[in-house]
Amino acid sequence: MIYKIIQKRKIFLSLSSLAVVASILALIFWGLNFGIDFTGGSLLEVQFKNYQPNLTEVQDSLKNAQLSNLIVQPTSDSVIIRFKENTEEAHQAALTGLKDLAKSKSGVEVKEIQFDAVGPSIGQELKSKSFNATLIVFLMIIAYISLAFRKVSKPVASWKYGVAAIIALVHDILFILGVFAVLGHFYGIEINTPFIAAVLTVLGYSVSDTIVVFDRIRENLPKSQEDFENTINRSLNQTLARSINTSLSSILALTAVLLFGGDTIKDFALALIIGIFIGTYSSIFIASPVLVIWDKLTRRHI
Repeated sequence: MIYKIIQKRKIFLSLSSLAVVASILALIFWGLNFGIDFTGGSLLEVQFKNYQPNLTEVQDSLKNAQLSNLIVQPTSDSVIIRFKENTEEAHQAALTGLKDLAKSKSGVEVKEIQFDAVGPSIGQELKSKSFNATLIVFLMIIAYISLAFRKVSKPVASWKYGVAAIIALVHDILFILGVFAVLGHFYGIEINTPFIAAVLTVLGYSVSDTIVVFDRIRENLPKSQEDFENTINRSLNQTLARSINTSLSSILALTAVLLFGGDTIKDFALALIIGIFIGTYSSIFIASPVLVIWDKLTRRHI
């Protein structure tokens, strides 16, 4: 059975356009909830033995520390505390308050699990490096695909395959950023360096899936008796099962990490799940239709 994916491209491209517009609006109105890796500040994680304090108790214990932008996040077996100050004095003041809370409870002890402090200048540097890394990835992808498909010149030039892949990747990134803008606004999920690592991983995964489709198109073009549109549609159908099965197996594994992994890795797993899902979608329903549209526009101007 041949699915008419390319022939129904207007439906898929319209859905993607709506998703991209919604993502851009979310970024404009809410923005991303940057964590201490980018804004500067401190993260302190502690564990209470034989007791799990509630949010109010922890907040009250830290009042004397005079910490600004205080965020307390109780987990299943620990408490994560974020604040703007990044000095050792603030660190010790927070620990003192938490120890006083532990002493007020019989048989309770507090243990420091981790403490990370990031200065504002380092945070800005990380932002800049993250943007540069993403830009370099885009340029390298265009160069690689143009080189790999250099013998494919008709009816679409090789460099256009690279541009089509980049359009799909931009779609993926905007969608991921839009989702995390919503999650950050309503659920307080922060953007830190693991998120950037997840995005770069998704870029590699998505372009790999796109290249598999493009490679099948390259194989079919010389021997196909059909026009360009139907050749691409047949190529998509030939790689459809492989793309879906590969993505599904990855998403299932990441879902297990999301449900049963530690709190520090859950946001990373969530970003990968969303990215792999939308990356698979764009490889099938965005990149290849862009080639067909480009070909039709070129023919109109000949």
